[in-house]
Amino acid sequence: MKRFFALSRTTHGVLDLAMPGFVALLWLGEFPTIATIALSIFTAFAGYTAIYALNDLVGIAVDKEKFSGGINAGYSVEASDMRYPLAQKVLSYKEGLLWFIGWFIVAMIGSYFLNPVIMGILAAAAILEVIYVSLFKVTYFRTFVSGFVKSSGPIAAIYVVDKNPSLELVLLILAWVFMWEIGGQNVPADWNDTVEDKRVHAKTIPLQLGTQTAGIIVLLTLGLTVIISLFLPLASPLNLGWLYRLATALAGAFLLLKPGWDLYRQQTEGRMAAKLFDSASYYPMAQLVIITLFVLLG
Repeated sequence: MKRFFALSRTTHGVLDLAMPGFVALLWLGEFPTIATIALSIFTAFAGYTAIYALNDLVGIAVDKEKFSGGINAGYSVEASDMRYPLAQKVLSYKEGLLWFIGWFIVAMIGSYFLNPVIMGILAAAAILEVIYVSLFKVTYFRTFVSGFVKSSGPIAAIYVVDKNPSLELVLLILAWVFMWEIGGQNVPADWNDTVEDKRVHAKTIPLQLGTQTAGIIVLLTLGLTVIISLFLPLASPLNLGWLYRLATALAGAFLLLKPGWDLYRQQTEGRMAAKLFDSASYYPMAQLVIITLFVLLG
């Protein structure tokens, strides 16, 4: 099973589950029923497992070329020696495809019982993921596509707890996740892979615009992430005052802004970018812990 979980980057995927969990608690202001929580976690796990596997299935040819000279050290949240198992030929394409199809069907079934609207969100996420991978050698603007893909989970969480949510507040959540994904995940990941990406003439922000500009983009998007987080209480029925905003700002400063500034200041390739990626990966979990405490106190 290690090969399959490596395909779906399960360690990272489990951390990603915290983001829709946070959004659902924030939006509802209380814990859903146990049945809803259980079905939501299982469905979200299936969805993330399928979409991450889809990434490697679509990009297998490029991955083989990209890592022909060896696979880099990666990140602490997904540092398995079996990373990219399709490219390393430790997992066949047929096995990977069946793995994706199985989990995608499970996610679709779970989505139907939670709210059929989520089925459309999941299908859109899969299509966008294919587009994202396909643009690897075409344009660095594919980064924006990744923002929408990563936002699909938290947006789906809203529709679990609210059948008719406010569009303005949905867009607020989307903007927050979008900025976090670009500055804390996508650009740092590409920055960490610059040596490998050069082999295949990839079009990424660090390679096309340079690390100086990439560092500025990281700082701007992470700064916007922290600023937008201060307005997230608008989406909650809870009375989240200055204490909540202080807690969420401190989490952003420690997990996003500090490592983002270190990366910008040192302008190094590889490990410093991976350090930011790792730190930002724990940001959703920090937000989930914070909102859980306020829900319990409230």
